[in-house]
Amino acid sequence: MPIQLLPETLINQIAAGEVVERPASVVKELLENALDAGASRIDIDLEEGGIRLIRIRDDGVGIAADELPLALSRHATSKITSLDDLECVATLGFRGEALPSIASVSKFAITSRPADQAQAHRVEVENGRVLAGVPAAHPLGTSIEVRDLFFSVPARRKFLRAERTELGHVEDLVRTLALARMDVEFRIQHNGKPIRHFRAVHVELDVHKRLTEALGDAFAPAALRVSAEAAGLRLHGWVGLPTASRSQTDQQFFFVNGRYVKDRLVAHAVKQAYADVLFHGRHAAFVLFLDIDPRRVDVNVHPAKHEVRFRDGRLVHDFVFRSLHEALAGARAGVAANTVEGVSNGLSGPLPSPEALDYRLASPAHAGSSRPQQPSMALPVREQVAAYAALYAAAPAHVAMPAMDLSRAPPLGYALAQLHGVYVLAQNAQGLVLIDMHAAHERITYERLKNAREGQGVQSQPLLVPVAMSVSEREADCAERESERLAEWGIDVQRSGPQSLSVRSVPVLLAGADARQLVLDVLADLIEHGQTRRVAELGNELLATLACHTSVRANRQLNLAEMNALLRDMEATERSGQCNHGRPTWIQLSMAELDKLFLRGR
Repeated sequence: MPIQLLPETLINQIAAGEVVERPASVVKELLENALDAGASRIDIDLEEGGIRLIRIRDDGVGIAADELPLALSRHATSKITSLDDLECVATLGFRGEALPSIASVSKFAITSRPADQAQAHRVEVENGRVLAGVPAAHPLGTSIEVRDLFFSVPARRKFLRAERTELGHVEDLVRTLALARMDVEFRIQHNGKPIRHFRAVHVELDVHKRLTEALGDAFAPAALRVSAEAAGLRLHGWVGLPTASRSQTDQQFFFVNGRYVKDRLVAHAVKQAYADVLFHGRHAAFVLFLDIDPRRVDVNVHPAKHEVRFRDGRLVHDFVFRSLHEALAGARAGVAANTVEGVSNGLSGPLPSPEALDYRLASPAHAGSSRPQQPSMALPVREQVAAYAALYAAAPAHVAMPAMDLSRAPPLGYALAQLHGVYVLAQNAQGLVLIDMHAAHERITYERLKNAREGQGVQSQPLLVPVAMSVSEREADCAERESERLAEWGIDVQRSGPQSLSVRSVPVLLAGADARQLVLDVLADLIEHGQTRRVAELGNELLATLACHTSVRANRQLNLAEMNALLRDMEATERSGQCNHGRPTWIQLSMAELDKLFLRGR
């Protein structure tokens, strides 16, 4: 068969195969165009999950009548004029392929009116042919209708799923864009019935509502606010507490300059940040925005624009990891998630010992009581508890006992008792606090062990017999290039040939580990991500085991002073909201929740 030029319609249909997979793909392209046009409200009208009809209406700047036919030509765009523009793309859409590709596999029409035109114009595409524009009635902005998707390529239509499934994909897409652009109102209507409405966010208080509309009631109350800047990078948004993890990755949203992306480098950084606090097999929830100079990121690496490539991936990886790692470290027990903000979260240093704290008991006068009035006290916790118990024992039945001054109480309050040798019960300003004493002490011990190790640095243990290992040339090159960094982690590895290495030392903590596998894992991380925490993670696993075996065990009886000391240590310890395995160490029951349990006020 001789070489020949393909027909324009076939070219567009081939291009459609790259960007139009299902109705949600069409909605994505059209919504991105609407957002680029400055829309503040977008209405999405669907029939049969978008297979029968997709209609997108926006109130953006519109398209001039004489430019409508050009908008349906391949590689026609108002967003790119030169190579310099392509290297610093700041818009969501820029390829100029979406509209002609969609029009080639559907019955397509576009109606638009810019502000400088008194009347709107409408252009239709019929069998791949752009018809002449005609006047139409339409407010400022643009409407696009896509009917009978894939009618011209029946083979593609057979791969579409059920109506409910296709609608679900559209809803997921709109949810993602609603998180990316909280200043824009989105409405979805399906088969003539409204199904979703994301109201525009104009004040900070409405952000919580948008998060709840998009992710449900559970996300916002259990999310930490993150805000960090360094090296020309800015990361902001929300990360879920480890105790609010999920069984799947359905609530992981990462945006680069407002564009939703799925990036392996970023995913690895997030996974490492949660490695020390997340329960096995669970996934973090987050909504994060990375702002970066457009020249430092390439968004033109995937036809559907799902992926990006960073000019300095190692810097981005390290920045995301450190920002999240420090934010999660600030999630101390007793600090509500929605009050923790920034990278350096929570308390700035260790709390004083229980004996040094100046907690006071209330001293109300009890008229008519034969009990002497209690003087103002500034006593250590154990003495306060003793005085509290004495007052309670001496009080006549009809006299209310005095309460601790909870307005000045620490976050986890005061210990009251121990339950079955497992849980500590405490009272704070909000109500009742329950603490798993073993889980809490395990985290405290673990963090102390890590701090001690970091203070001394990674100690190296020479091997009695160097381990010879065969590797790929790429792995050998990496080991030679990164030899100094490997030495900082306690690994002495030398290249002994084009495809061979000799391991002479490993970290002291990992002296019993498989040296060959350790080096292979570290090199794999360095090659793929430019970073590795393999040594730290393996060392942490050992420290976690030590912490578990040296922590207070169940059924051990603690006195009140020991319980209060445990509470104060929890408040001062990083990541103390969960144990080393990701389970919660404490829960709060408010007075309202307790009242509800006992039907009070009904």
